[in-house]
Amino acid sequence: MAARKTTVSMKDVAALAGVSLGTVSNVLNSPEIVAEPTRHRVELAIAKLGWIPNEPARQLRAGRSRSIGMIVMDIANPFYTDLVIGAENCVHERGYSVQVGNSSQEAERESAQLLVLMQQRVRGVLIAPIWGIDERVRQLKLRGIPVVLLDRAGNQSDFCSVSTDDVEGGRLAVQHLLDQGHTNIAVIGGPGNLQQVRDRRLGAELANSRHEGSARLLTISTPHLDVESGVRTAEEIVLMPSNERPTAVFAANDLLAIGLLQGFVTAGLRVPDDMAIVGYDDIAFAAAAAVPLSSVRQPRLAIGYRAAELLFDEIAAIDRDESHDHQQIRFTPELVVRRSSGKSRNLSQVVGA
Repeated sequence: MAARKTTVSMKDVAALAGVSLGTVSNVLNSPEIVAEPTRHRVELAIAKLGWIPNEPARQLRAGRSRSIGMIVMDIANPFYTDLVIGAENCVHERGYSVQVGNSSQEAERESAQLLVLMQQRVRGVLIAPIWGIDERVRQLKLRGIPVVLLDRAGNQSDFCSVSTDDVEGGRLAVQHLLDQGHTNIAVIGGPGNLQQVRDRRLGAELANSRHEGSARLLTISTPHLDVESGVRTAEEIVLMPSNERPTAVFAANDLLAIGLLQGFVTAGLRVPDDMAIVGYDDIAFAAAAAVPLSSVRQPRLAIGYRAAELLFDEIAAIDRDESHDHQQIRFTPELVVRRSSGKSRNLSQVVGA
């Protein structure tokens, strides 16, 4: 007795719909060229038989992937999670999928992930690079895979980029602390060779210079931009002599600021009376902290969405064999003031004296 066939194939779909294998293939890969009644018959046959196409094999035959690669520095950071969500919203609208990689701020890991995306022939790549544009990124471009930089100002004429003006963000944060009367401010973040950290420090220095350099700015580097680094830095600040200890801190991101808040409160310091805090990114946790955190807001979802739009614009230009004008989009940050940087009663008493 012959074995009963249980696997449905494209041939079965073609037979039920009364069309050729080529027509079924066209419905899957180029539906716009198939007459609507025919396309409808094929789609009904697929639904009736419950046939699921082998997507990787189909893309290989078509010579095109419907996947976009995306690499971020720290997927555990809600800032980068929101970038992914913003990009996914745009990618989903175009009928594509997103493959997300987390470099964990490790250059070797980032390079390995880019190699995998290249081998998989993704349609394009969105990347928040650690150090900038390296050789692996350029190899993607040479192979016809467009790349858009995220959270990084692109000074290159051959790459699109979407970022926030971090110099202005740093200036807003420290200007606010200066306006509150602080004259001893710590600017905290690292590693110091991250472009975002450098730009935010530069903005802090700019605010102080415009304030006639009246404040002492103490730069403190951290190994990472995470909660643990914030807690450890707070412990170090608490041990400083009271006449040298800053009265305010500007953290390069909100995770660091939340760690600082935890460390200061655990040590018995009052926020903002003994220590004011301003973070950066305005992630959801900032407003929900034990003492709601002031923070410099970045339009995270909009950054991800706009970057994906630029990527699809470049993909379309490649498909049409047309030139593409690379754009550098830079959003303007916004300072959100909450209780963590409110008026310090201690400073008020000093001024009143």
